Amino acid sequence: MSTRLTRENCVLIAIDYQEKLVPAMYEKEALIDKSARLIKGFGILGMPVVITEQYPKGLGTTVAEIKEADHYAEIIEKNTFSAWDNEECVEYVRKLNKPNAVVVGIETHVCEQQTVLAMLEEGFNVYVAADCVSSRSALDRDIAIERMRAAGAIITTYESILFDILYWSKAEEFKQISSLVK
Repeated sequence: MSTRLTRENCVLIAIDYQEKLVPAMYEKEALIDKSARLIKGFGILGMPVVITEQYPKGLGTTVAEIKEADHYAEIIEKNTFSAWDNEECVEYVRKLNKPNAVVVGIETHVCEQQTVLAMLEEGFNVYVAADCVSSRSALDRDIAIERMRAAGAIITTYESILFDILYWSKAEEFKQISSLVK
């Protein structure tokens, strides 16, 4: 298992940052701010982003801050809790042929956790940015993070992910990423 993230080996899956879900999330302002920064960073680095929406007819669409963070993101509607149980999502991600997935979103203990566990079972290296996930309660979020870690997910932060991918200060996007995280 390669634990190093690169531009060539990674996809970001952002789960269900929707209008009717976000207001109920624990520490929602920090969640949206850091998640949007991570998504913008992937855009700056020219990397693929998938945004899922759980039953948007009832839960609304992706909040503007997340949707506007990367205008090129692939938005996929789902009705399954796990994004990895959604045929369109699986097909899109498999076409990318990336062994590493960064999975962020809400709710940590439901849709995100089920996605992470399913992707681990499929042999992906899965990274969870702990500062880009939330649930309605801190306890649900924290227990889900521990369960995902125990199953083999790598728990990290959005800033660590971006600088891991960036690799060095000589990268042409260094100033943009540095400004983004400040």
